[in-house]
Amino acid sequence: MNNKYEKVMNFTQALPELEKVEIDLLLEGIYRYYGHDFRNYVLTSLRRRIWHRIYSENLTSISALQEKVLHDENAMNRLMEDFLIPVTEMFRDPSFYLAFRNKIVPLLKDFSEIRIWHAGCSTGEEVYSMAILLYEAGLHHRVIIYATDINETSLESAKLGNFPLEKMQRYTKNYLHSGGSREFSEYYTVKEQRAVFHPFLRENIVFAQHNLAVDHSFNEFHVIICRNVMIYFNKKLQNRVYELFFNSLVESGILGLGKKEDLAFTIKSACYEEMDTNEKLYRKVESFES
Repeated sequence: MNNKYEKVMNFTQALPELEKVEIDLLLEGIYRYYGHDFRNYVLTSLRRRIWHRIYSENLTSISALQEKVLHDENAMNRLMEDFLIPVTEMFRDPSFYLAFRNKIVPLLKDFSEIRIWHAGCSTGEEVYSMAILLYEAGLHHRVIIYATDINETSLESAKLGNFPLEKMQRYTKNYLHSGGSREFSEYYTVKEQRAVFHPFLRENIVFAQHNLAVDHSFNEFHVIICRNVMIYFNKKLQNRVYELFFNSLVESGILGLGKKEDLAFTIKSACYEEMDTNEKLYRKVESFES
């Protein structure tokens, strides 16, 4: 980090109220001009990424960044990529998928058609993981997975269904720890140092852009998976999303969250029963009236 950037950071830290005003104006401008709503994201996380972009653009203030992104769509796209850095992997937190196999799959077998919403799917690794799990459970032909994300670039990558070959060793370990029963390499072919997953896995996946901060429900689902997304949202936005998920689930529908996320102390905490406390799997309570 150069001396100029260090001075800028020290200056802004000495004026936290001014910095917050600048951030509020930046996020409001982005929402009003581009329609992307980051106003209820966790401030500390956004702040780091905003200053990273200021430094990368060779600017000196948040106000200067606001001026640039409002007049330069390419600069806005670069800031969006900073805000939406994908953090994911196949069978991430294998114990979650093991619990899903053992506790949720038996419930799904009663349905002739199963609709699953994977909200915040990023580049698709966890969506393909779920497709593999459902294939091994004999349910793949009955399932439609709606995989959504705010980031169009991530969605385009997810549609391709191929990932760096060097990650397959780790992904194979995750798969086996999740209860996988086959050779993981059976699900992909190797092409130019990429693992290209077989097309049948994405036959029942619908990829679409959806913004949890502003968009509404678009179907009724038996399962909603949204893992490690709401840790970036403040309480107001979290409650908005929990309301959205509750209204999008069928009676007795399943909600799966990430390790650091919890329904406790949210507006919908009484609407669910725990299916697995450690793996954050919940079932919508049938008799609850909103």
